Amino acid sequence: MSEARYVCICADDFGMSEGINEAVFELVERSKISAVGCMVRREFWQAGARTLAQVDARHVDLGLHLDLNFPETFGKPESPLWRLILAAYIGFLPARRIRDEIKLQLDRFEDTMSRPPAFIDGHCHVHQLPGVREALMAELNSRYRAEPPWLRSTAPAHAHSVPRSKADVIHAIGGKALLRKARRHHLPVSRRLLGVYDFDSPVDYGAALAQWLRISQTGDVLMCHPSAGDSPAAPHGAARRREFLALRNTAWPDAPGGPSLAPLSRHVRHGAARSIG
Repeated sequence: MSEARYVCICADDFGMSEGINEAVFELVERSKISAVGCMVRREFWQAGARTLAQVDARHVDLGLHLDLNFPETFGKPESPLWRLILAAYIGFLPARRIRDEIKLQLDRFEDTMSRPPAFIDGHCHVHQLPGVREALMAELNSRYRAEPPWLRSTAPAHAHSVPRSKADVIHAIGGKALLRKARRHHLPVSRRLLGVYDFDSPVDYGAALAQWLRISQTGDVLMCHPSAGDSPAAPHGAARRREFLALRNTAWPDAPGGPSLAPLSRHVRHGAARSIG
């Protein structure tokens, strides 16, 4: 018999809109996801956070979805991501300001959840950018030396030596350096990132979801961005709605031969300098 597989399905962007919060609550109730990434800087964080805090940590990991391009005013568009990436790569990110922002977001999460985050990743994968990853790991070592949260790897399921997919590009902007530094700091990291696709393309999300689950391995994270209702404050509204419907209605996980659903922290050995799985 083959060894049992466990996949973490993580809903990103909790707090961005009412529709996203609603989708997360329903998917948690239906046991369709096992992790939730929280955006503590967004307009609808406080409105849903107290309910989210009641979620059983044995079944769902609650983590910080580090947000560095949040709108200056609620309801406005996000700051352009390319500016943040450019500043990171030319060394113009203010180190003290980044560290202070990470502290602030961790404080907000802990104050409302009454627990440390089970994991940390980044909105638009900003946690792996140069300057950000160093500040993040320094803060994690300061706060959570005994039991650090796991970090989300952006390693693609099928890596290519020259980037030729969106998943390759995401990993190329800092994924390898994140893994190296996490090992050096003895921080646990997930194995691979599934769920990457072009939100604006006509994807059969249900079929894509089934394929990701088929190839999943223990330690992988399958990210998703569900919403029960479109919102101008939440980009890619149509794709979010498709994801929600597919996740809500799918027979996965726990289908014959498929992976079981589990929070990734169940498989973390805190302090281990390795990828999970």
